[in-house]
Amino acid sequence: MGRAPKAAWAVPAARGPAATSAIGALRVSAAIPAALATPAALATAGTVAPETGGGSGVSELRWNPVLAEWVVTATHRQERTYHPPADFCPLCPTRPGAHPTEVPADDYEIVVFENKFPSFRRTPPEPSVEGDDLYQVRPSKGICEVVLYSSKHNGSLATSDVVDIARLVDVWTDRYEELGSLDYIDYVLIFENKGEVIGVTLEHPHGQIYAFPFIPPRPARELESAARHWHSTGRCLFCDILGKEIADGRRLVAQNEDFVAVVPFFARYPYEVHILPRRHVASLLDFADDERWGLAEILKVVLQKYDNLFGFPLPYIMVMHQAATDGREYPYYHYHVEFYPPNRTATKLKYLAGCESGAGTFINDTLPEETAATLRATAPCKLDPAYGTCGKCGAGAEDRGKRRGKGGGRGKGELTGEGEADGKSLGEGEATGGARAAERSVEVKEGSEA
Repeated sequence: MGRAPKAAWAVPAARGPAATSAIGALRVSAAIPAALATPAALATAGTVAPETGGGSGVSELRWNPVLAEWVVTATHRQERTYHPPADFCPLCPTRPGAHPTEVPADDYEIVVFENKFPSFRRTPPEPSVEGDDLYQVRPSKGICEVVLYSSKHNGSLATSDVVDIARLVDVWTDRYEELGSLDYIDYVLIFENKGEVIGVTLEHPHGQIYAFPFIPPRPARELESAARHWHSTGRCLFCDILGKEIADGRRLVAQNEDFVAVVPFFARYPYEVHILPRRHVASLLDFADDERWGLAEILKVVLQKYDNLFGFPLPYIMVMHQAATDGREYPYYHYHVEFYPPNRTATKLKYLAGCESGAGTFINDTLPEETAATLRATAPCKLDPAYGTCGKCGAGAEDRGKRRGKGGGRGKGELTGEGEADGKSLGEGEATGGARAAERSVEVKEGSEA
């Protein structure tokens, strides 16, 4: 049986020496600062029961018997927040004397709350139509969460410090475990939509988590392929792919001790990148602490390469694929992260047109070996040796002295590519400590659409 949902939290940013070893948590539904305890602030803070899911309208699953897959109908999402005024961001902290936002605190590190306009709901309404054997209908029972990466409105994962991304990895792990433990959740999808061309309507850096009542089609196909390969060869499909990519070398983008980033042989988008752990693990829950830090490192490198590729923050979809949470064992599955940037050049986008949308077959206008070489040669941000920060984006100041400890530095965390082998962009050999993010800092409250 699944656990009851936790109460709401907001996570204030750590301040001062006393805050460096642990992250304080404000339980929003129980202790809202007096200055914010207005009716509007109380509603924003999530005092509405989280089971309601927020919003009204039709919310149901409709079965497509032709493709044998579910379609989510969620009419209330038409009313979701759409490009709010520049002087008001509902995902920024609530400043003293300002209009309340979704976060009733004046600063924070990471906040997770339930989407106010969710595709799935904890307690969904009854379907609007009656189903039958051909046209099946189900309530859209599930959970949708929003993850705010930072209180900085103009930030991004690419400009975040590795220590902050490592803290986010801990949060992702917490949410995967918490949501996946619910008996009606079969799959937990962690993803980020970045950029207006992707359809993002709120600029504040954030991602989302959808807890599905079924295994979605794409992960289901991956699970089936991985199972077939496992049973026919006795090996992991993704381990074989990883070994093939490392042996070939032409499609490598970056790597460290624990992870490898590649433009896959079968890339559908020109600059599609997959990040795979070297060790065979099925989900975030299987990572050791060092591997979580390694994931943070390689995420930062890949994202900085993306931003430096054409000289502007590259739009993308980031998706984590990991084991389903339907109670079965998946010894043959292998965790990985996939990135789908829509740009094929600095000024041209790849659209999903007739062949992709109508036939389900992707056409890639580029060679993965060539785009991988371009990404490999695109340097991530370099630290200014005098200041320990990137002169372009300012990233890196908080990374120094916070690397994980492996006898005074790992030494082999270098990147793959021309002019990058010294690994200086990750601060190699600069720290002996390894102080990691202290505690997972996440909980759920009613919130805004992402």
